[in-house]
Amino acid sequence: MSLMRLSRARLDDEGASAVEYGLLIAAIAAVIVIIIFALGGIVKGVFGNTCSSISSRADVGGDCTS
Repeated sequence: MSLMRLSRARLDDEGASAVEYGLLIAAIAAVIVIIIFALGGIVKGVFGNTCSSISSRADVGGDCTS
């Protein structure tokens, strides 16, 4: 009788799949955070240059420091 329980327990892997999905979501979130930190300074610089360029040519008193 205990042999049948063991074989059923091996076939029932719903809990393992939930853990795997959780790990996959955590890994994707970590990759997104790493990309944001890696590219954040570059994107900020590009927007700062664009803002400076526009305000110098448009002769408006805008502030590009934020």
